[in-house]
Amino acid sequence: MSKGERQRAPQIQAAATSFLALFSVVGIALYGLPLYYDFWEKEFGWSRAFITSGNALSKVVVAVCFGFAAGWLIDRFGPRRLMMVGLVIAGGALVGLSTVSLASLWLFYLFYMFNALGYVTGGPPPNQVLLARWFERGRGTAMGFAYLGIGVGGAVVPQLSRYLTENYGWRVSLRVLGALMVVLTLPMAYLVKESPAATGAKQARQPLAPMRDVLRRPAFYLLAFGSLCSIAAVGGTNQHLKLYLTRDLNYGQGDAATFISLVLSFSIIGRLLMGWLADRVPKKYVMLLIYFLVAMAIPLLFFAAAPGMMYLFAAVFGLGLGGEYLIIPLIAAELFSVSVLGRLMGIMVTADGVAEALSPFLIGHLHDRAGNYHAGFVILIGMALVGAAAVALLPQRRMAAVSEAGVAG
Repeated sequence: MSKGERQRAPQIQAAATSFLALFSVVGIALYGLPLYYDFWEKEFGWSRAFITSGNALSKVVVAVCFGFAAGWLIDRFGPRRLMMVGLVIAGGALVGLSTVSLASLWLFYLFYMFNALGYVTGGPPPNQVLLARWFERGRGTAMGFAYLGIGVGGAVVPQLSRYLTENYGWRVSLRVLGALMVVLTLPMAYLVKESPAATGAKQARQPLAPMRDVLRRPAFYLLAFGSLCSIAAVGGTNQHLKLYLTRDLNYGQGDAATFISLVLSFSIIGRLLMGWLADRVPKKYVMLLIYFLVAMAIPLLFFAAAPGMMYLFAAVFGLGLGGEYLIIPLIAAELFSVSVLGRLMGIMVTADGVAEALSPFLIGHLHDRAGNYHAGFVILIGMALVGAAAVALLPQRRMAAVSEAGVAG
């Protein structure tokens, strides 16, 4: 093996580890659980507000109580250890949710708490930092490749879930998915190196770069608010998509699984495209494109019963969804610094987690009152547009040259 190949090998390992972690924690767990909402509605007679309340309560509690701490732990101790813990917790959450019954509703909330905790500790936050540490040039492309895991996992899980549920029931289906997450990803997370420095001799731990300059910058609050609004729009749409198709429009399970798989399949193209663009044009403009795609897609759901309309929705929404999560750490690293990225994304995860939790709950509550999603879809469109307006006010690059040892504004 040549010297160049030896240098690239740990980078490839880091990207592959993040691919599998995001495949599992986001592709399977985040996008997989809403596939079971209609079964819970039928079997337990729950309202849509109640069904989404597990996601809402858990993400609010975990984001507020643990989001900041997770970011600090990543910056202090590195992403690897946190990732391993998160993978086990997230996989165990799916297994635990398979045991829920009307006689044990407390398990519903308990394991949803584990699911949210697994997302924060094993999902995007540690993987974003891992990739930012390993890649300086081509960071957008590397992030785009790793985030393909979300699209691949999200595209596979509807069909796999349908097969398992039809043959073995929804409880066994959840157990298989939970076990699959851990078996696939934990060995890679155990072997990956924290950073290029971790491949050599052990080095003294460096003091954490201060965050105070970042928190003084208007750009930080614009980015946080913009991402919060767009994540709320995406989360509210994703969490209710299968319920809308199967329970409101009477699509069959197979058709619903096909459309959801198509959304996540197009998100694969979106991740590659947005990652490629982010290395070539100002990331602010890439972020605006993503947010406008989301805002343009949601109105198509009003016409979802028309022939061909769901295919168009899947293409437009999928392309936007593909870049949604990957662009946030890329623009954060560009505007601020990799040295504070863990704590910065901890704050972002807290804000985005609250938005991603409350938005589906609000949309479910509005549906329970009105019997339709008309008002809910209008609110989701407005959220995406407000997020785009905040992003439009961001600077294109760092406003001051600051070394990686410190922070930038």
